[in-house]
Amino acid sequence: MNIQWYPGHMTKTRRQIEADLKLVDAVCEIVDARIPISSRNPDIDAICGGKPRILVLNRMDLADPEATKKWAAYFRERGMSVIATDCKSRRGISDFTPAVRRACAQKLERDAKRGMNRPLRVMVVGIPNVGKSTLINQISGRKGAKAENRPGVTRGKQWVSVDAGLQLLDTPGILWPKFEDPKVGMMLAYTGAVKENVIDLEELACFLMTLLHKHYPKALLDRYQVEAPADTPGWELLELAGRKRGYLVSGGEVNLERMARVLLDEFRGGKLGKFTLEMPEDLQ
Repeated sequence: MNIQWYPGHMTKTRRQIEADLKLVDAVCEIVDARIPISSRNPDIDAICGGKPRILVLNRMDLADPEATKKWAAYFRERGMSVIATDCKSRRGISDFTPAVRRACAQKLERDAKRGMNRPLRVMVVGIPNVGKSTLINQISGRKGAKAENRPGVTRGKQWVSVDAGLQLLDTPGILWPKFEDPKVGMMLAYTGAVKENVIDLEELACFLMTLLHKHYPKALLDRYQVEAPADTPGWELLELAGRKRGYLVSGGEVNLERMARVLLDEFRGGKLGKFTLEMPEDLQ
């Protein structure tokens, strides 16, 4: 599967981010804790250069807690200041400012020696629909950034004051022009980070069923009473779940489209459980 989704304004956004780097002391990147690699822009490390980095594992409420700990350690080993957040309950929000200060410790020390007390300025970046605008609103206590559960809704550049010592530069989400790895496109589609009309719903649900059956079989058993051998194809798992739910059409066939929609909605909404679909060891 080869998904291509690259609105023209995103090319402009990358150029804008590169130009705006000189205005900030650090860069904060927000990723989806369920898919910490697929929800990163692959060019972000190159774009940011040597700027201090903060990484936020957002939507921790939907991710496997043990996996989130592993990912936090993974990114810390790469020199980033890392926190995990859940905007619904505000868990982790209070950790943001301390994380920024840790990342910018050398700058703060230099400023103190010079008798300067300037606010830290941090650029916030992330691909569409990782919860960036909602997170900024929670951190600042404002409704400054427009948040909507639809890819690419944040528009333009805006400064948001958190307090006297911290200012955030919000940017539109950025996404690469082509998903070279088909798996990345699938991961983003599972979580709703790309528009659904670019992918077949039933095909997507079949792949997700296969993944969940491999790593979290108990969740499928508990939610859909699906129990099957390890090598059962995704479409068969989807059909089993639909039959258990009673999603039948004339002739007794399973309404796979309805079951696919239910699976994706329940996965995205956390009703199925807490899942992380990528692990650091997958990168070895």
